[in-house]
Amino acid sequence: MGGKTNLSNLQYQPLLFPFPELPSTVFCIKEPREVSITEFYTVSDGKKKIYTLNDCIKHAGEQKIKSTTEVSFMNLFVNGVLQPKVNYEVEEERIILKTIDAPIKDSPIILQMIAF
Repeated sequence: MGGKTNLSNLQYQPLLFPFPELPSTVFCIKEPREVSITEFYTVSDGKKKIYTLNDCIKHAGEQKIKSTTEVSFMNLFVNGVLQPKVNYEVEEERIILKTIDAPIKDSPIILQMIAF
């Protein structure tokens, strides 16, 4: 046939690739937990080391100081720096700083309380 291939005469056989059987996997999607975040904002006077609800910044929304039994964890920031737990103690409606000196005057103090 002189090098010409007639396509109508070709026989095609299907490719026989074995597809592996994959084990089925069950996916469980959990709903995210409901999280509540409460904050307390105040400003240091340069002398105090104990802060209560009376010291909060007015008009900054609802503010509370919850006890450690009501929250999952908490963070205290003094002048924007996260404080280690050894530097403070939190009781219901009270923050007690355990540092040698009080924060610098006009330093913001923010207590962030997170509950799951």
